[in-house]
Amino acid sequence: MSTTKPEHRRRSSSITSALKQVPLNQQSTNQMPTSEIKPLSGPPRPRRKPDDLPELYHSKGLWNDLKTGRWMLIPSSSFLLMLLPVTLYLNHNLLTHYGILGHGTANPFACLLFPQGRLPNGKYTKAWTDFLFLAYYIIFWSFVRQFVTIHVLRPLAKSLGIKGGKIMRFTEQGYAVFYFGILGVCGIYVMRGLPTWWYKTEHFWLEYPHRQMTLELKTYYLMQAAYWLQQTIILAAKIEKPRKDFKELVAHHIVTLWLIGWSYTVHLTYIGVSIFVTMDVSDIFLAFAKCVNYVNEDASAPVFAVFVCVWTYFRHYLNLFILWSVWNQFELIPVSERQLFSPLDDIWMAPWMKWQIFIPILLLQFINLFWYFLILRILFRAVFSAGLKDERSDDEDEGEAEPSTGEKVKAVKGKKAE
Repeated sequence: MSTTKPEHRRRSSSITSALKQVPLNQQSTNQMPTSEIKPLSGPPRPRRKPDDLPELYHSKGLWNDLKTGRWMLIPSSSFLLMLLPVTLYLNHNLLTHYGILGHGTANPFACLLFPQGRLPNGKYTKAWTDFLFLAYYIIFWSFVRQFVTIHVLRPLAKSLGIKGGKIMRFTEQGYAVFYFGILGVCGIYVMRGLPTWWYKTEHFWLEYPHRQMTLELKTYYLMQAAYWLQQTIILAAKIEKPRKDFKELVAHHIVTLWLIGWSYTVHLTYIGVSIFVTMDVSDIFLAFAKCVNYVNEDASAPVFAVFVCVWTYFRHYLNLFILWSVWNQFELIPVSERQLFSPLDDIWMAPWMKWQIFIPILLLQFINLFWYFLILRILFRAVFSAGLKDERSDDEDEGEAEPSTGEKVKAVKGKKAE
């Protein structure tokens, strides 16, 4: 009987383990059973290279992509959808310009592309057409996400020497750096123009209700809402393969949408911007730490250390400070503005609404604490137990190509022959 050498499996560092657990966009691994595998009938399929773009991201025609929801993953299809309202908007302007339509005729497609609800003083308020704006920018973020990941970050990953399954994970985290980098800076810019600048929490309540918004504030808020709706649709519809932390991600998305929707509806956008900043800035460092880890695990340790500090400050210290404000400063709202709950009159702040604000922020903190526990546990083991000693990863050899069916059949027959 022939003997086989024990298979050596790649081991990943404890820093790698930490980055894979929080707030984890890692793809779950399904091991194929070791029972005998019979070859499929019919002509052999062309061999996919491990670095090839998955079949899910190839268009099967616009109509098929629309029916199956694949348009959210295929930039060419989402671009065509995104282009349609722009074309209609420009055509309407041309018809108005040449007098075919009366001058001054309102463009019905403007509400898809631009925030509405402009007041005579130049500021904005919420409007029913905000739902149409959200619908369009769900398509917009779908296009941006897939275009950046497929046509920018995949080539970058390959040029950095990343191979196999790690390419997809690198592109996911690279897009997080891209998105949260842009929106994090925008959030700080918007917050800089508010009286709440750097967490002067008493102004969450003193000037309530914040019915009027600058164009920058309203656009920022709706763009954030569209992004989180787009991400939630992909999760809920399972258009992409669910990750290991699927339940935690779903809970996080639901709570985030709850906060966005209620804060916008009840005129608490100041506190909403403050929470967005705590989330976005910390996510930049998390995603960047993951990207560095995929390129060079040895270089990920100092980046990981910086990430832990940033996460602690933004996701916990500042978030707990906001919770303290809700608990202790809610009564700073003028008495006349916190006596009645009458949605039809756009009056919301009854005394019990304090808990409607406090509970979702608290739930968000619980989710953050769950991830924080995982970070600190592995950091503690790395520092006090075995330094950066390798530990078994639960998705070992994730970057290697999956063997073809024929190779699996040969392997099974070889074992039987032994």
